[in-house]
Amino acid sequence: MFTCILENQNIEEQNVNAEAAAEQQEAPVQETVETRAPRRYYEEASTTAHDDFDWSVDKRNVASYKEDIRQNMDALYGQTFKSIAESELLQGTVVGLTKTDAIINIGFKSDGLVSLNEFRDIPDVKIGDDVEVMVVQKEDKNGHLHLSRKMARAARSWQQIVDFYKTGEVVTGTITSKTKGGLIVDVHGLETFLPGSQIDVKPVTDYDQYVGKTMDFKVVKINETIRNAVVSHKALIESDIEQQRSVIIGQLEKGQVLEGTVKNVTDFGAFIDLGGVDGLLYITDISWGRVTHPSEVLHNGQKLNVVVLDFDDEKKRISLGLKQLTAHPWDNLPAEIVEGAKVKGKVVNIEDYGAFLEIMPGVEGLVHVSEITWSSQPINAKEFFKIGEEHEAVVVTLDKEERKMSLSIKQLTADPWDSIEERFPVDSRHTGVVKNITPYGVFVELETGIGGMIHISDLSWIKRYNHPSEFVKTGDTIEIMILSIDKENRKLALGHKQLEEDPWNTFETVFPIGSIHEGSVTRKDEKGATVQLQYGLEAYAPVRHLRKEDGGAVEAEETLPFMIIEFDRNDKRIMVSHARVWEQVKHEEKEAARKDAVAENEKTKAAVKNIQNKVEKPTLGDLGALAALKDKLKKAEGEAGE
Repeated sequence: MFTCILENQNIEEQNVNAEAAAEQQEAPVQETVETRAPRRYYEEASTTAHDDFDWSVDKRNVASYKEDIRQNMDALYGQTFKSIAESELLQGTVVGLTKTDAIINIGFKSDGLVSLNEFRDIPDVKIGDDVEVMVVQKEDKNGHLHLSRKMARAARSWQQIVDFYKTGEVVTGTITSKTKGGLIVDVHGLETFLPGSQIDVKPVTDYDQYVGKTMDFKVVKINETIRNAVVSHKALIESDIEQQRSVIIGQLEKGQVLEGTVKNVTDFGAFIDLGGVDGLLYITDISWGRVTHPSEVLHNGQKLNVVVLDFDDEKKRISLGLKQLTAHPWDNLPAEIVEGAKVKGKVVNIEDYGAFLEIMPGVEGLVHVSEITWSSQPINAKEFFKIGEEHEAVVVTLDKEERKMSLSIKQLTADPWDSIEERFPVDSRHTGVVKNITPYGVFVELETGIGGMIHISDLSWIKRYNHPSEFVKTGDTIEIMILSIDKENRKLALGHKQLEEDPWNTFETVFPIGSIHEGSVTRKDEKGATVQLQYGLEAYAPVRHLRKEDGGAVEAEETLPFMIIEFDRNDKRIMVSHARVWEQVKHEEKEAARKDAVAENEKTKAAVKNIQNKVEKPTLGDLGALAALKDKLKKAEGEAGE
C-alpha cells in the first residue's frame, strides 16, 4: 500500500512540473536594459523573494496536512504494517514466482524472497499458497527482507520434538540412512538418531533392512544446546508388551494351563512367550527326569502347553511348569519294581558318596559306595561310574512315600568272603594288583571284592623303606603270602618278604659282634649315618662312632672299615662303629708292648735268681753285677706298669 501511495505522489509531482514548464513556454519574458535590475539587487532579490512563499499550497491551491495531522496519519499508516523480529516464525503468502525464488508477503512493508530449493517437498507450489517462514534478517546489505522456509521448518520441527519428548507422544518418522551404531530418522524434517539397541526388543544386526521404512517412535532423549534428539522404537514395543503383560497377569490363576512358544533357551531354563508376556520354565520343571540342559528337550519356536505355578504382580514374574501336566512317575511305579528285584538304570549323577541311576524318567535310585563292591577298601565313585553309563543293580530298599530307592551292584554276585578260607588259606601264595599306597603299607587286590594290606615292615627282610612307594607303585603286580584272615572285619594281612626264608639266621654268623667289615655311608644326619654292608644289609652308626683317627668325621659316600658293635636278630638291627676300628688297633699295639715288657721282666728276675743261687759268697764284683740287675729289673717293671 505504501508503495502505491509513493507512486501516486510521484505522478502528481511530474504533472505539476509539466504544467509549469508549459506556462513558461507560453509567456516568455522579454528581458531589456530598462527592465533588467542591477546585479546587486538581483542577487538580493533571489535570496529573499520567496521567503514568504507558502510551500504547502500547490499550484492547484490544494492545502497539505498540517504537521500534527501528518504525524497522526503517519502513525496510523505505520500500524498497517507488522512488527517483526529476527528468528521469528510467521505465516506468509506466495504472491509471486520467479525462476529461482518465491516472493512471500508476510504483511511487512516489503516482500521477502525464498529460494525454490526450499520447496523441494512441494514442487507444485503456486501463488496464493500459505507457507511458514522464519525472519532471518529484516534488512540485508541490499535492503531486502531475508526469509527462510527451511529454517522455519527446522525450528518448528525441533519445537515439536521437544513437545513430543515432554508429552511422550508417539511420532512418525522415516529412516533415511545408516550410521555408526544405529540409524538416522527424519522426524518432521529434523534428523534424529535411532541407536541399534533401540530398534527392537530382539538384537538387530542387519540395519540396512530398515532404511527407507516409516515407523513410529518415541523421543527418549534431547539436547537443546545442539538440537540433537534420540528416538526409540523399542520403547513402544516394550510399552505395548507391558500393557499386554498387565492384562495377562491380571487374568492369571495358579494351575491355569496356557499355550506358549519357546522364546529363548538358556542354561537354567527357557523363556516362554504367552502372547505378549514371558514366563520362565525352570530346568527342574521341564521333566520329571533329570535334564542336563534345556536344549535336550526344548528348542526356539516350539509350541507347547505349560501350567502356571506362580506369579508376582509387582515384579511381573511368571513361573511355569511342563512336567506338572503329567502324573509323577513314582505314582505309577511298575509293579515289578520291588525290593530284591533286578533293575537297569543310567547314571545321571555322581557324588562322593555314590551314584544315582535313573530307572525310568523321574525315578532314581542311589548306589552307595559301600554297595559297589564286596571289598572293604574305600572306593571312589567317580572312578567307578561315568555319566550316561548303564548298570544293572538290585533294589535293596524302596520307599514310595518318600520316593527313595537304594540299589546295590555288589549283591548281584555272591559274597566272596563267605568262602575266603577255602580260596585264600593262610600261608598260601597269590598274585595281586597294587590299588593304593599309604605311608604305613600297600593295599593289594587279589580279586574283585578281596584284598588286603602289606605292612611296610613286611616288604623286605633286609632293607628298611621310609615309604612303601620306594618299593612298589600303584598298578604294579606283586606276589604276596596270606599271613592272617579277619573274616568278621573282611581284612587280610599280607606279606611279601615271607615268600623267602629269613636271612637273619645266617647273618648272625656272618656279622658277629666285634667283626670288622667294609661299609659305605649312604645317608648322614646330625644323629648318625646309615652304612651299607655286604648282602644288601643296612647298619646304623651313631655320630660318636664316626670319628676318624685324625680327629675328623666320616662323611657321606665314604667307604671305610666298620666294626659290628650290636646285632639284634629280632628287631633286624645292626649297629657299627668306625672309631672302634682304629681304637682297637691302638689298644692292641699297647697290649703287645705291655706283654713284651712283662716277658722281659720275668726273664730278668729268673737271671737274678740264678746268679744268687750259684754264688755262695758274694764278692764286690758280684755285688756290682747284682746292683745292675736290680736297676734293670726296676726299669722293666716301670715300663710294664706304663
